[in-house]
Amino acid sequence: METRSAKFPKFAGTATVAVLIAGQWAAPPPTAAAEPSLEGYWWPARGARVERMPELTSKLPEDGAFIRDLGTPSRTDGDFGDLDVKPAARAEAMAWNPMDEETISRVCKPPSIIYGMPGPFPFEIYQGTELIVFRLEYYDQTRVVFMDGRPHPGPDYPHTTVGHSIGHWEDDTLVIDTTHLSSSTIMANGLRHSDEVHLVERYRLSDDGQFLHWTQTIEDPQVLNNHGVRYVVMERQDGYVYPYECDPAYGLAVQQREGQPDE
Repeated sequence: METRSAKFPKFAGTATVAVLIAGQWAAPPPTAAAEPSLEGYWWPARGARVERMPELTSKLPEDGAFIRDLGTPSRTDGDFGDLDVKPAARAEAMAWNPMDEETISRVCKPPSIIYGMPGPFPFEIYQGTELIVFRLEYYDQTRVVFMDGRPHPGPDYPHTTVGHSIGHWEDDTLVIDTTHLSSSTIMANGLRHSDEVHLVERYRLSDDGQFLHWTQTIEDPQVLNNHGVRYVVMERQDGYVYPYECDPAYGLAVQQREGQPDE
């Protein structure tokens, strides 16, 4: 995963939307709801000395295996950490060539949010009563989380890199349930989740509101015998996401550097 080199209009049915003025996030007005406001610009807090929240870790499955992220597409020779990978998925991963991802046709293809959300890129959150919107810098993706109590759609609903997300509050924790994700990488080493993957995320603010802690729980009966989990911490900052503007010519440059023909 590469490292980082308008205002969203107020939408119907929302209680509040943060306002971005001259690059500074203004505090949203108070609402009648008891839920905390997650609105703002969030930057990966890597290296921050913050303890994991028991309110989140206690909700992780007993067989949850923490995913070791690699940063860039790399072979790991079958080392998937504590993930219990099914034989067919393992064989597919072992046959994978990282250079296949660095072609003109594929280098700008976004991954699913399972890999994209925890990456070293910021995102913005816009929070309402009926919707919560995530604006990701990575590949310019936008997630919509429905908070109106609707269920997931049926199997004919299209699968995408952001899937279909529904959310609810458990006290001060936002719980997001996502299905209908298209098959994509889990950890940039050839191991892919299927389009039957089920993702559960939990988001919770620190007491001072400066850090956003969140977890991923990945369930995929086609790929894993256990659950994959991540724990991520973001830091509130002033700013906004930049356009990603992926250039397919990067893939050609990589192929030429490595002496391989582009596809």
